Order: sequence, then structure tokens, then C-alpha cells
Amino acid sequence: QVQLVESGGGLVQAGGSLRLSCVASGHAFDTYAMGWFRQAPGKEREFVAAINWSGEYTYYADSVKGRFTISRDNAKNTVYLQMNSLKPEDSAVYYCAADRGWGTFVSSVSWYEYWGQGTQVTVSS
Repeated sequence: QVQLVESGGGLVQAGGSLRLSCVASGHAFDTYAMGWFRQAPGKEREFVAAINWSGEYTYYADSVKGRFTISRDNAKNTVYLQMNSLKPEDSAVYYCAADRGWGTFVSSVSWYEYWGQGTQVTVSS
């Protein structure tokens, strides 16, 4: 079992930055791939970024590539999402997720077993 708690969301102006954190409790955090997803009102949950268990491999949605960076600190059981050059269309509830494995399926909502409760990000124009 893995419990995930996100933090770091808030209100920011367009062009600004935020860093989201997701702290995991439970065992063997360093064996899990971690993903970030987001969901805007009336829309489906969508993939943002993922990182493998060691941090060696990352994968991004085209919409955030070059602006967002995912990273992890296994000693702190934490995964981060650094978000720069934020746009109003980035506004959503951001969720972190965890599961074991790595492949193109890490962009799929249905693959992940564990989810956090989400943190709200609002970008004003």
C-alpha cells in the first residue's frame, strides 16, 4: 500500500512558476514509477509527466514539454513537478499517482493503482 499526499498548489499569474510535491508513505517508494496528472472542470483526467523508479527516465505530455520538469528524491519519498511559464490552460487539480513498472503505459490513467487527493492550481491571465 502507498499513500500519496500532494501539496504546493495555489494561485499564480500567467508566466509564473509553482512547484508541486507529492509525499509517499508506505514501503518501497523507490520501486514505484510516479506520474502527475491533471483534471480541469468538465474534462477528463490527463497525463502530465512521469518518472521511473530511479529518476533515470522521464516522459512528458507534449503540452508541458519544455515548461514542466518532474523529479524525485527517493531519500525523502517525494516526487516533484516544477512548473514554469504557466498558462491559464494549465489550471486544474493536479494528482500524483504510483505503480510499479515502466513503459508507454505510464501515460495511462488506468494503469496506476495509487492516487493522491489532488492539489488545485489556478493560473490567472
